[in-house]
Amino acid sequence: AVSAERATSCDSGNSVHRLSCDIGVISVQESLYGREDRVTCSEGKHYYQLANTECSLAGTTELIRRRCDGKKVCELITASDIRILDPCPGILKYVDTNYTCLPALTHVACQQSLARLHCDQGQVIVVYGADYGRRDRTTCINGRPDSQLQNVSCSKPTNIVATRCNGKNTCDIRALNSVFGDPCPDIYKYLEVAYRCKYPSVTDS
Repeated sequence: AVSAERATSCDSGNSVHRLSCDIGVISVQESLYGREDRVTCSEGKHYYQLANTECSLAGTTELIRRRCDGKKVCELITASDIRILDPCPGILKYVDTNYTCLPALTHVACQQSLARLHCDQGQVIVVYGADYGRRDRTTCINGRPDSQLQNVSCSKPTNIVATRCNGKNTCDIRALNSVFGDPCPDIYKYLEVAYRCKYPSVTDS
């Protein structure tokens, strides 16, 4: 079963917009950065800070989708990751995201090793999302010096896995800088993939 989730965060200071799935991976349905009512994030605020309820930043859904789809947990810093432009100066804004948690298989391949995605016979791969880089200090750390694990905000979404693997029964792809580019030199990276297996429908072929 796919569960509908919602995350709302007020844009104040270094607020973090966090989406997470206990089971499965994130699939963003729609997201708003701005203001569409006078109630959300209104506590202790002046009326004029809440006056414009038709304020939204274009492209927010696509931006959050690109960063969060296919992940179990996704954290964005409102000020630097989302507030690219101010759609309504003087108005207190918030981020509001509706998303679902899709059942998924997840696979992690450390740098230079092989990621092998596979489905049962007759099924094909559908990639939800893939990232190459580093997002924590716990994944792929064996035998690595601390200096290679420092940067935990260097992960880069990639559609290369989807391009190569979608529609196949099995797919091998190596976690290499030459394949995915190098989002953070001198850091030991890994490839994270979230995908599902499905029976191809007649219209797919």
